[in-house]
Amino acid sequence: MLHAAIAAVVQMLSPPFRTVLLKSVALALAFVLLLGIGLHRLFLWLATAGEGWAEALLGSGLHTPLVILGWILSIAAGLGIIVGAIFLMPAVTALVASFFGDEIALEVERTYYPDEPVGTAQPLAVALFQGIKTALLAVAIYALALPFLLFAGVGVVIFFLASAFLLGREYFELAAMRFRPPAEAKRLRKDNQHIVFMAGLLIAAFVCIPIVNLATPLFATALMVHVHKRMTEDERRTAENRLRVR
Repeated sequence: MLHAAIAAVVQMLSPPFRTVLLKSVALALAFVLLLGIGLHRLFLWLATAGEGWAEALLGSGLHTPLVILGWILSIAAGLGIIVGAIFLMPAVTALVASFFGDEIALEVERTYYPDEPVGTAQPLAVALFQGIKTALLAVAIYALALPFLLFAGVGVVIFFLASAFLLGREYFELAAMRFRPPAEAKRLRKDNQHIVFMAGLLIAAFVCIPIVNLATPLFATALMVHVHKRMTEDERRTAENRLRVR
C-alpha cells in the first residue's frame, strides 16, 4: 500500500500530471468564481428586497439603519462566499477532474504496467455522473462532520474515518470500472473492503492537507489504479492455484 502511495505521489510531479492538475484547478477556479458571482448577486438582491420590505413594514424613519444593516449583510454574504469557496474547492476539483480521470489512469497504466492492456475510458456521461456523485459526497461529508467537530477529538476521528470509507469506495470503483462492469467493480470492492479502506485512509490524510488537497483526485485515482492492479494480480494467482489443485 505504501509503495502504491509513493508511486502515486512521485508520478504527480511528472509533466503529464502537472498538466492535468493545472487544467482541473483552472476550471475549478472558474466554476467557483462564476458560482460566487451568481450567489453574491442573489444575496445582494435579497438584501435589497428585504430592506424595502422592512422599511415598508416599520416605516421610513428607520431608512438609514436598514441601509446600514443591508450593507453589513452584503459584506457578510461576500465573506461567507469566499470562505465557502475555499471549503468547497476540493469537492469542485473532484467534479472538474472527472473529465480527466481516464487521462490520469491511462498515464499510470502506461508508465507502470506497459506490458498489460490499458483500461477502457468511461463515457462522458458516466464520468460526469461519477464526478458529481463524488463532489456531492465530499460536500455531504463536510456538512455531516461539522456538528461532530464541536466535540474535540471524537469529531475529528469520525470525520476522518467517514472520509476514508466513502472516498476510498468511490475512487476505487472509478479505477476498477475501466476494466470491469460496475456490478463486478462493486463486488471486488466489497470482497476487499479492508484494502480499499486502508487506501481510503491515505486519501483522507491527503484531503486534510490545505492547498495540497486540490490534487486529491490525481493522487486518489493514481493510488486506486495501483490497488486495483494488485487485486487483479491476486485474482489471477488464485485462479492459477485452483487450476493446479484440480
